[in-house]
Amino acid sequence: MKIIATNEAPAAIGPYSQGMIVGNLVYTSGQIPVDPKTGAIAGDTIETQAEQSLKNVKAVLEAGSASLDSIVKTTCFIADMADFAAFNQVYASYIKNAPARSCVAVKTLPKNVLVEIEAIAEIVR
Repeated sequence: MKIIATNEAPAAIGPYSQGMIVGNLVYTSGQIPVDPKTGAIAGDTIETQAEQSLKNVKAVLEAGSASLDSIVKTTCFIADMADFAAFNQVYASYIKNAPARSCVAVKTLPKNVLVEIEAIAEIVR
């Protein structure tokens, strides 16, 4: 196992890593819409927050030698299922290979954000 750490994604805010490499797979921790350059939450709409969360997922994957195109599974948490369609539009603009996915609405997310996304991807060599 190898821990992934990158300045291109927000630092972990608890006792966990941004991601792990195990074998030929990269596992990202859930990425919320924190801008790694400012530490601020990116916007207040599902679209803006989904985009930042996906940029953070991308950064962790790339630091682990994977990519958005090599994702095999995502888990997406949204604060309100009414945002599902808008979330899907942003998600589809970043993730083109239609990996397996779960998307659930949850009561509360860290820092009261609207979305959190985690991924499992194959390392690309």
